[in-house]
Parts: sequence; structure tokens; C-alpha cells
Amino acid sequence: MRRVPTAAATVALVASIVVGIPAAANAAAPPGRYVALGDSYTSGPFIPNQVDLNCVRSDHNYPSLVAATIHSSEFKDVSCGGATTGDILAPGSGELGIQVPAQLAAVTASSALVTVQIGGNDIGFSDIITTCAEESLSNPFGSPCTKHFTAGGTDQLQARIADTAPKVTTVLQAVHAAAPGARVLVLGYPALLPDTGSGCWPTVPIAFGDTPYLRSTEKSLNSMLSGVAAANGALFVDTYTPSIGHDACKSSSVRWVEGLIPSNPSAPMHPNAAGERGMATEVVAALNA
Repeated sequence: MRRVPTAAATVALVASIVVGIPAAANAAAPPGRYVALGDSYTSGPFIPNQVDLNCVRSDHNYPSLVAATIHSSEFKDVSCGGATTGDILAPGSGELGIQVPAQLAAVTASSALVTVQIGGNDIGFSDIITTCAEESLSNPFGSPCTKHFTAGGTDQLQARIADTAPKVTTVLQAVHAAAPGARVLVLGYPALLPDTGSGCWPTVPIAFGDTPYLRSTEKSLNSMLSGVAAANGALFVDTYTPSIGHDACKSSSVRWVEGLIPSNPSAPMHPNAAGERGMATEVVAALNA
């Protein structure tokens, strides 16, 4: 997903830290080329070490950790901050405005494993967070964000999720066409908000009454991704369930996702190094399963 614009993001620009690689015994990964596609939840903005500033890509994001754990013979990570399904299928631009090739171009006939984490920007992640935060700045009570996105009796976010489903389908079909023999894994998104309760305004600047609505929206997005994966020959990797209890409202030593002002190197409202490790663990577990 695209990072939420805020001056607090500069807090995340710190020196390199030691990030462990998840342990796994005999990961059942197919031999050959591993390609990672996705948005900033994949690329790992501000997590040391940043190896591509235009795509805010870390060498300690979950694809890098997975590649090291399964001993990929060839690894290509083309995930990029701000990416949508359209950026997987056609050239786009990164966070610095520099053009990047279609992510799909990295998927070749020799690719044996492809991971995909996409859809958050298609439904407008940055817009949703910005709108909901602004709606609750002066008053954390009530549910102004819910009212905003359901005005007129239609849930705009559910409609966006429905509109994104065929786009993800097109991506998966294109991946299979480019690499017919590849194993394809689709990752969901980890929990941003607590799985129960009313959140933690202002750490996560969402009004108390809006927390259940946004939690339900994220679950709907993940459910859509799971269904599309199943219908298109891909394996869905649930990163939400293992991230319960590690949301942005938890302490800096526990959370996988940072709040508005990160205390661990990360973009606001994005996974930190622990979150990337957690997602890597789930990918490796899925390969073993």
C-alpha cells in the first residue's frame, strides 16, 4: 500500500538494525526462480536496509526473508510502494515519480514461485486512512468515517472491494500465463486495528465508533483475496489471523504494524520489521503445508 503522507514518517529514517530471518525446516519450495509482486506492505518502506528508494523496498521485507529461508536459486523482488493491480500489469511509477516496468515483466517461464500481495491501493488505502483520521481529529467519539463512506445507503468501501476482485483475477491469470508451472501464493493484509474493541485513538487516529467498521472492511478485503485466489489456482496466505494481538495499538515491542507516528522503522500504518518477519513465517509455513 502507499504510505500515508505525514511529517512523522521521518521518524522511521534511522540507522540499520538487525532483523532476523524466520526459521523453517526443509521449506517445500519449488526449485527455481522466485518472484515477489506487490505494494508497500510487501516492499517494506523505511525498514533497513532500503535498496530501492523509488519503490521504498527493503532487503529485510518478507520476500527477501522467504528467499533466504528457502534458499531460492534465483530471486527477483519487484514490489513497489503505491502499486495497484494496474502497476503489476503495466508500467507505472514509484514513490519518487520514477517510472518502473510492469511487475509482471519479472515473471518468466522459469519462475517456480510467485507471491502476490495487492489490492489495498486499488480500494484507496491512503485515502481511507487520511479521511478517517481527519474526520476524528477534533472528536474521537462517534463514527464519522463510517457515515462518510456509507452516505446514501451504499457502502463505498465494499463496492471498491467488489470492483477490485476482477482486477486481482486478471493479475493471477496473467501470472499463470507467464509462468504456467509456478506455484502462486496470494497474501492477505495483517491486522492494522485490534480484532476486538474500539481502537486506540490517537495512536491510530480512528474514531472509536469507526474501528469496527474499518476492521470489518479489512476482513472483507482479505476474504475477497482468498476467494479470488481459490478460484484462480493460487494459494491464499492468511496474514491477518497470526497478526491478531500485534496490531498498531500494541506496544512498540509487540506490534507488527506501526501507528501514525512509528516508533520502529516503518512508514506510518505499515508493517515494521517484525511484521515482515511474521508474514515471511506464514509464507514458509504455507509452502511446508
